[in-house]
Amino acid sequence: MLKIIRNSVAAAMLVILTACAGGNTNPFAGSWDTVATTPVGNQDSVWTISEDGTGIMSGDAGEQAIDGIVVDGNNVSFDVVIDAGGQSLSLSFSGVVEGDSLTGAFGSDFGDFNVTGTRQ
Repeated sequence: MLKIIRNSVAAAMLVILTACAGGNTNPFAGSWDTVATTPVGNQDSVWTISEDGTGIMSGDAGEQAIDGIVVDGNNVSFDVVIDAGGQSLSLSFSGVVEGDSLTGAFGSDFGDFNVTGTRQ
């Protein structure tokens, strides 16, 4: 009887430890409704980020691939190239994910643009 209890406790601990180890998911994964504050007004977009760190940004300028996503704890950064009225504009994002909220900024040759976001 004692052996059965000991084995049951060991199995339960294994399940708990496995669940905890699986908790290292990408906090940036999911779909985000975002707003970037720019000199030409607020720019709304939807970011769709996969667990594997790939993503798509969808907005008025169409869809762009999000490249080089780096997640370090709750900090996130990536690069994206958008079509800005027929010209390519390279942007570098750096921000923080806190639960279902995102704050950060795009850096560009034209200055920084603040960004806020909410997970869908």
